[in-house]
Amino acid sequence: MNYDLEMEKQIESIPEGEELLLHACCAPCSSACLERLGNYFRVTIFYYNPNITEEDEYKKRLNEISNFIKKFKTKYEIKLIEGDYDPKVFFDMAKGLENEPERGKRCYKCYNLRLEETARIADQYNFKYFCTTLTLSPHKNSNWINEIGSELDKKYNSTYLYSDFKKKNRYKRSIELSKEYNLYRQDYCGCIFSKKERRGE
Repeated sequence: MNYDLEMEKQIESIPEGEELLLHACCAPCSSACLERLGNYFRVTIFYYNPNITEEDEYKKRLNEISNFIKKFKTKYEIKLIEGDYDPKVFFDMAKGLENEPERGKRCYKCYNLRLEETARIADQYNFKYFCTTLTLSPHKNSNWINEIGSELDKKYNSTYLYSDFKKKNRYKRSIELSKEYNLYRQDYCGCIFSKKERRGE
C-alpha cells in the first residue's frame, strides 16, 4: 500500500484545523512532518520515548524539539506533551530480544509500545487523530508502523493517520531543515542496542 497516498486521501476528507497528536522521536524527524501537517492540523507533539536509554540523551532530544517548535512557524501553533519517561518499560518489553538485529522483532515491539501509548493519550484527551514521525526515517519499517497504527485505530476512538513521510523527499527535506535550524541530529535511534550496533560494539 502507498501510505503517503492514503494519508493524502484521508486529509482530503478531514476539515482543516482538526486536532492531531503526533508522536515524535526527535526534532529532525519532526521538522519535515510538521512542515506537511502543521498548516492543516492543530498539531500537538507527543514526546514519548522510553527506548532512549540514557537520560541525558533523552533530555537533549526533548529540549531540542521544544526549542524547535518555538521557532518553526506554521498556520496553527504547535504544542508539546511529554510522556512518561521510564526506560524500564522498554527493557521489560525487549526482554529475550536483546540480541535481535536492528529492524527486527525488538524494533517492531518498540514501534507498538510507543504508538499504543500515543493512541491511548489521543483517546484520553479527545484528539481526533494520531500519527507518528517514525515513518520519516529510511531505517524504520513503514509497513509495520502503519499496520500497528491501523490495528490501534480499531481499539481506540482516535483515528490513525497513515503516513510514509520519507516519500516526496521529505527525509532529504528534514536534513535541510536540520541545517537551517542547526538541529542536533543523533546517529542512532536511542536505545542501547542501536547505539552499540551503530558503533560496531
